[in-house]
Amino acid sequence: MSTTIESIEKQIGDNPILLYMKGSPQLPQCGFSAQTVQAVMSCGERFAFVNILDNPDIRAELPKYANWPTFPQLWINGELVGGCDIVVEMYQSGELEPLIKQAAQAAATDSE
Repeated sequence: MSTTIESIEKQIGDNPILLYMKGSPQLPQCGFSAQTVQAVMSCGERFAFVNILDNPDIRAELPKYANWPTFPQLWINGELVGGCDIVVEMYQSGELEPLIKQAAQAAATDSE
């Protein structure tokens, strides 16, 4: 197994709420990443992110690993939630916030 896949698995395993995106939450580098970050940030919990523009290996390998061709990708509790359209729809329908709050609470409980 490549070290890139191991890195991806470690990132997903170590971070209950993880966003693979272009740029950073403060400075998204594409509109889809910007919309996704906005939806996730609106839920009010801290989350980890990986800027795939700084990580070409992850940018190349993650779509194959996730079986999801595009970025951004939101992962919660080790599961791929989806990309921009899905995350924004879930936010608008009220499904995203409880999912994110639950993951954040579980993480807080685990670290105590």
